Amino acid sequence: MKAVIQRVKHTSLKVDGALISEIPFGLAVYLGVKAGDSDSMPATMAKKIAAMRIFQDGNGKMNLSVKDVGGEVLLISQFTLYGDASHGNRPSFTMAERPERADYLYEQCAKELSLLGVTVKKGVFGADMKIEQFNDGPVTIIYEI
Repeated sequence: MKAVIQRVKHTSLKVDGALISEIPFGLAVYLGVKAGDSDSMPATMAKKIAAMRIFQDGNGKMNLSVKDVGGEVLLISQFTLYGDASHGNRPSFTMAERPERADYLYEQCAKELSLLGVTVKKGVFGADMKIEQFNDGPVTIIYEI
C-alpha cells in the first residue's frame, strides 16, 4: 500500500461535473493498493496519515498533525501509483490490486481514519475524477508499507 500525502488548502473533487467532495484544508491523500496487500495495512496506513506531523506549529516547525490542526483528509483511490514504466513508455499496472479487493482496502483505510477522529471525504473508486488542489508549501510525502 502506497500513499502520496500532500498538505493542502482548499481541495475539491468532481465526477462528471458534479461536486463529490471538498475539504477546506488538510491532506489530499492518493492511495494505491498493491496486489497482495493485507487486511491489516489500512489501519497501519491510517495511523501514519493521522499522526504525520507536517503542519507548522507556532514556531514555524512542522510539528503538528492533521488532527492537531483540525484539518480534513480527502482520500483518493489511485491505482496508477503502482504503474511500472521501467520497460517502454506505456506503464504496466500488473502490480496494482484487483479492483474489488483494492476498493475494499481503500474503504477500510477511510473507516480507520474516521475511527481515529479524522474527518474523511472520499473520491469515487474507479471513476474519472477531476481534482482541484491548492497545495500548501508544497509539502508532499510518499509513504509505503
